[in-house]
Amino acid sequence: MNPVYQRRRRLNRFVMVLCLSAALFGIAWLLMILVSLLIEGLPALSPSVFFERTRMSDGGLGNAILGSLVMTALATAGGSIVGIAAGTWLAEYGGRSHLANTIRFINDVLLSAPSIIIGLYIYAIIVLPMGHFSGWAGAASLMVLIIPVVIRSTEDMLLLVPGTLREAASALGAHRWWVVIRVCYTGARAGIITGILLGCARISGETAPLLFTALNSNQWVFNLNSEMPNLPMVLYQNMTINSFIPAKVELAWTGALILTAAVLILNILARVISARKG
Repeated sequence: MNPVYQRRRRLNRFVMVLCLSAALFGIAWLLMILVSLLIEGLPALSPSVFFERTRMSDGGLGNAILGSLVMTALATAGGSIVGIAAGTWLAEYGGRSHLANTIRFINDVLLSAPSIIIGLYIYAIIVLPMGHFSGWAGAASLMVLIIPVVIRSTEDMLLLVPGTLREAASALGAHRWWVVIRVCYTGARAGIITGILLGCARISGETAPLLFTALNSNQWVFNLNSEMPNLPMVLYQNMTINSFIPAKVELAWTGALILTAAVLILNILARVISARKG
């Protein structure tokens, strides 16, 4: 056998073993985390966790789950509108202009910006002028985090739509806005929805920005103009400040299990939508 071919085969096998080992290493850590969450979180999982509010010594996570759902839903709705609009402009109108390239650069910076920096920014422009923490501020901080994800996914998906489809619609006399809405959005819909779901999964477990904006509460709160209970902050407090109370630690493990399950479901749903498109 040709020695050059043998050397290439050995190198190929070596690289494949390295790649497989790296993949197994990452999966092993994920499995260990999931197993730990199941072992520690399942025993305390009960209906009271979802329907009772947090208390000083026991209680549930109902108010925190509701607060997280409200703020995440508001952030996802607002961030999706802004992100889709901005991504559409970059893909369909901005092109390679200086303004478009500047927006892309800023968006890339926001994608990698630490969430605590976003929390401090919202604290300075919303919480300080208002004079108190609020659910609105928490939703605003999460919205700033999801916008770059939606912008990037929207632009990338729209650029994948063949230009011939745009040309065919324009040749039939359709206006540019009609082409974007009826042709481009139709072709990129699955990818855009996937990006929104992945962005929602990212912000659902954020703690740092909520520490400076929404803070926390042990009550059922339906007024977004006041401190808003949320699951990440409850987990943080139970595992740090209230770590000497066994019931609080068990509740924190259960909350972590619920939060992880929600993130996994969102990611699986995004994958399913993306696979159907393919």
